[in-house]
Amino acid sequence: MMTFIVILTVSAALILGAVWGIYGSLSKKLEGFLVALAGGALLVSAILELIHPSLKNDSVGITLLCIFLGATIFTGLDYLIKEKWGSNSGAGLLAAITLDGIPENLALGVALISASPLSVAALSGSILLSNLPEAAGGAKEMAENTSSKRKILILWIATAIILSMAALIGHFLLDDVPKSYLNYIKCFAGGAVVASLAIEVFPKAFKENKYWSGVATAIGLILALYLNTLGE
Repeated sequence: MMTFIVILTVSAALILGAVWGIYGSLSKKLEGFLVALAGGALLVSAILELIHPSLKNDSVGITLLCIFLGATIFTGLDYLIKEKWGSNSGAGLLAAITLDGIPENLALGVALISASPLSVAALSGSILLSNLPEAAGGAKEMAENTSSKRKILILWIATAIILSMAALIGHFLLDDVPKSYLNYIKCFAGGAVVASLAIEVFPKAFKENKYWSGVATAIGLILALYLNTLGE
């Protein structure tokens, strides 16, 4: 039961964020602040939860390669979306959430198998903390560039469903997979997170709220660090 509750909570953050961004009132400054907050949380998630376990216990070379591949593939996908497919309206954030979210939610599903409630709360809390403002900012941008708000919401709901399925697959099908392989999957996600922070998250946050985005990033980092201590 806890598995489904956690997965639904994390995925619901995407839908709630999208609804907020599409139909709610979200000023540019608040949007920048929230995106920076998510960026701070993602910094902690990428380093401590996704990359560090593999760096500590597995092959350093493969770990670094997986990080590089995650960053490279995300960058290539982001380039295709913006430069080749002609979409620069929140689609980059959607790609970021999807590309790093799938392996991240696989990890969440695996963590639910044997982890303590506090450890699970730390991981799911970090993901939730980043998903909500990212979805709000991305959906708002998409809504400003198209007239079909319904299609945008359906797209974000579909993304939430895909990430929920990834978590369920991680929980029910990856129990017997060697832990090192799972760690490498998480490193791939970590690389995608790093690239998304550099390309999408921090530039957008600074553009909308300039110097307050630095404070927001620190707040997000502090909150995620605190959640991480609960899981130790």
